[in-house]
Amino acid sequence: MSFTVSWHTLLEELDDLPDGATLITPLSHDRFHVSDVQEQRVIIEFPDRDINETRPLQRDQFETLYQRITDEPDGFDLDRLPPDADPYPAVLSLHQRFEIDEDQGVIGETEAPTTSQLLDSGDEAETIEEERTEPDLDVYADALLLIDALERHEAEVLEDIETDALVNLYTLLSDVQRNANDLRQDVADVFLNRLHHDRPVSGSFGSIQRTTRRNRSLKDENEVLETLEDAGIDPERVMGVDRQKVDDALDVTELSEGDVYEIEESEYVRKAEVDEERKETRLQGLKDQLAAAEGDEPKCSFKRSLTSSSAQLDIFKASVIQRTVDGYNCFLLTDQTAVEQAVQNGSTRLTETNLSSPF
Repeated sequence: MSFTVSWHTLLEELDDLPDGATLITPLSHDRFHVSDVQEQRVIIEFPDRDINETRPLQRDQFETLYQRITDEPDGFDLDRLPPDADPYPAVLSLHQRFEIDEDQGVIGETEAPTTSQLLDSGDEAETIEEERTEPDLDVYADALLLIDALERHEAEVLEDIETDALVNLYTLLSDVQRNANDLRQDVADVFLNRLHHDRPVSGSFGSIQRTTRRNRSLKDENEVLETLEDAGIDPERVMGVDRQKVDDALDVTELSEGDVYEIEESEYVRKAEVDEERKETRLQGLKDQLAAAEGDEPKCSFKRSLTSSSAQLDIFKASVIQRTVDGYNCFLLTDQTAVEQAVQNGSTRLTETNLSSPF
């Protein structure tokens, strides 16, 4: 099939795209729309860019790409594209004979049914409400607890926070840091398998880039010394003190560390232990709060006044959030048991009042 025939077939596919249809480039993963289709070019728009948001894609460049693809039986390597040229294969993938394989990093010609770089079909996709689910990830649970702790205390002035609250903050910060780094590494491993180029790939919040880190480790000691000696380097010039061998020597002598080491001590804070049961209890309360915000029946009660200050304190401790509405103190409690206990102490269920939910 000649390029002219393929070009007009592609133009027909572009004309049939719904308004607002979104495509994505295979290398940088930039989103764009096709705003105009002409005989000699295709006009695209990048909605996420502040500058250079409109670009013309020329027919002769599509023809060049077409020739490159047809000359490569195993597919054309996308990494060989010129800078900023990856919208071309994204548009060409709308043609039924061309398909992008991002795992292999190529675009090729095929007779089999193909997929395209079309993300959605426009207005219809925008009406579909995205369903939110709770991920089974440690970092998600710890992040919820950390957000709750930050909202309860004025973290901008750490010196004014009580010691027990600071302990909670430090513990949660440590847990979030560890679990976030583990998840970050898992995501990086996926990218290493997915990206076959060193060009930046953009998302809504930033961009990432595959890069190479160079690590060095010495070969066998005798081999290194012989190689240097053959090159005219006196081996004694590169001989030094081996720390491990020094430590081994200290173990069999009466020397102390101070005899061979300059020792400088510094103080730091570390996490000693974590009360997982307390964290889980608090986390469940926050999950109930989120469920209430999404329209589920809230586990809460409200009161105008209580008979004792101790009862007020018990309800406050059992709550995950507090609000005051029209002179009423409203509490979102951790579970139904806490609600029943609050009712026994003089509170009224929110569902038994005329107040709308303040949560």
